[in-house]
Amino acid sequence: MRETLDITFFGVRGSTPSPCEENRRYGGNTSCVVLDVPGGDPILFDLGTGLQFFGLNERCGSAPFRATALVSHLHWDHIQGLPFFAPLHCADTQIDVYGPGDEGSTLEKSLDMFMTPPFFPICYRELEGRVSLHDTIEGSFDVGSARITARSVPHLGRTFGYRVDWSGLSVAYISDHQQPVDGSSTVDDQVLALADSVDLLIHDAQFTPAEFAKRPHWGHCTVDYALEVAHQAGVGELVLFHHDPAHSDDEIDRLLFEARSRATELDVGCVSAAVEGKTISLMPAEDTLAAAAPR
Repeated sequence: MRETLDITFFGVRGSTPSPCEENRRYGGNTSCVVLDVPGGDPILFDLGTGLQFFGLNERCGSAPFRATALVSHLHWDHIQGLPFFAPLHCADTQIDVYGPGDEGSTLEKSLDMFMTPPFFPICYRELEGRVSLHDTIEGSFDVGSARITARSVPHLGRTFGYRVDWSGLSVAYISDHQQPVDGSSTVDDQVLALADSVDLLIHDAQFTPAEFAKRPHWGHCTVDYALEVAHQAGVGELVLFHHDPAHSDDEIDRLLFEARSRATELDVGCVSAAVEGKTISLMPAEDTLAAAAPR
């Protein structure tokens, strides 16, 4: 059986958890996506409330548990799942967390402000498992056999997008992205560098045009702009992500239908909407595997 790069969605909402009957199909947890690299520890994109449900997955039950987390930024919806991640209540768990601190601060100081009384009953250091924090700057580094690239993305506060390359496959994660408020289709060079020709782009698609007109400076973008990013970057598949908490399953169905209708004219091959529990599997080309095989 050929190895695949598997991407599983555990949290797909933006801003705040929104569990309700109207959101049941797509899910109501905030950002958390797990990338499984063959032969390596899982790589987590963000630590929103979806992290709690990843912690209930059978893969997290075997000890010792190790993982790498790539945090895009420090807004609550992207980190509030950390203390509720069940493996962190075991002493032999270790999570290496990479991400940007707040402006002029560090990741450690920022988390100390977030997870401390009276805002939260314990500090992250009091968890039985070990959380190792790594202040991240723009550039690339290796996690096992995967190459990680971090770049700044326009949003409110210091924010990173990430790209993961493995065995000729590539995934870009750009969860929160401020589109231009002047109505232009310009895409930030850093964003295009992250998304350039990736097999899978997971991208902010929170607003309709009418919603964006009312909240142009909230740091997000429309489905149409997500399509524009995918078009300019030449991606293989676009996954609409960071669904607005007020968007019902039926509303996301409608937005997805319209996005797929526009995708053909923009030469975007495939468009889907992130669904909690769904796994997308990417398979390396046979010639890539052959070139990488030991001789």
